[in-house]
Amino acid sequence: MVVFPFCKINLGLNIISKRPDGYHNLETCFYPLPFCDALEVIPASEFKFVVTGITVTGDTEDNLCVKAYRLLAQQHQLPPVYMHLHKAIPSGAGLAGGSSDATHTLLLLNKKFNLGLDHPTLLSYAAQLGSDCPFFLHQQPMLGSGRGELLQPVNISLTGYRFLLVIPGVHISTQQAFSGITPRVPEQKISDIIESPAETWKDHLVNDFEYTVFEQFPELRQIKETLYHHGAIYTSLTGSGSVVYGIFKQEAGLKEIAGLFSDQYTVKII
Repeated sequence: MVVFPFCKINLGLNIISKRPDGYHNLETCFYPLPFCDALEVIPASEFKFVVTGITVTGDTEDNLCVKAYRLLAQQHQLPPVYMHLHKAIPSGAGLAGGSSDATHTLLLLNKKFNLGLDHPTLLSYAAQLGSDCPFFLHQQPMLGSGRGELLQPVNISLTGYRFLLVIPGVHISTQQAFSGITPRVPEQKISDIIESPAETWKDHLVNDFEYTVFEQFPELRQIKETLYHHGAIYTSLTGSGSVVYGIFKQEAGLKEIAGLFSDQYTVKII
């Protein structure tokens, strides 16, 4: 059985306050995009986890897919499995590929072995794996608050627009992104801003991580400025990662714009 974990971008991201548990309260809009990994699970005589595609570093037991399997195995009688993850979504990029992989592992195991886990139960498991994980139980835009795990639907559609993702290959840690961040309550809520047409977002919809990340990696600021110069109606860093995306009203000319970056960076048109 195979699933295709999709990625997300953030439409705005405000860091509101520091929490007693060390995390931060934030507000954002998660928007799904069809840029996917592939995940296969089949029964096996012993557990094995294999990754192909983009190289994933670190201990296998630290991979969120493996953690998702172990989490369910603690509570349910799961047989050993062979798990194959093919990575296309880069890590540390702000696209939450690892979070999506983890949540889709839960969904895949639930279906494959008829565990009968309902949405609230899956939500609880996903939240234990990571703040972004609960979003991937949905296939629609969602407003996120708390650590990002408190979700509510939002009526927004960017159907008809095209997205250009510039992927510099820089891995930005959460600690790096938060360094120098001063939490604040914004003048406008993201939910109010995105009710307006995307053409009006440029001067109002902000990702607070840009203040620190652009200081550390000025080339990312230059990518954003170049996308605006070549016709993007909105462009932003996504999450706390290094990917800068641009939203365009039409596909014409996108390949030429992508060519401005392709000698130096990976570029994806969606």
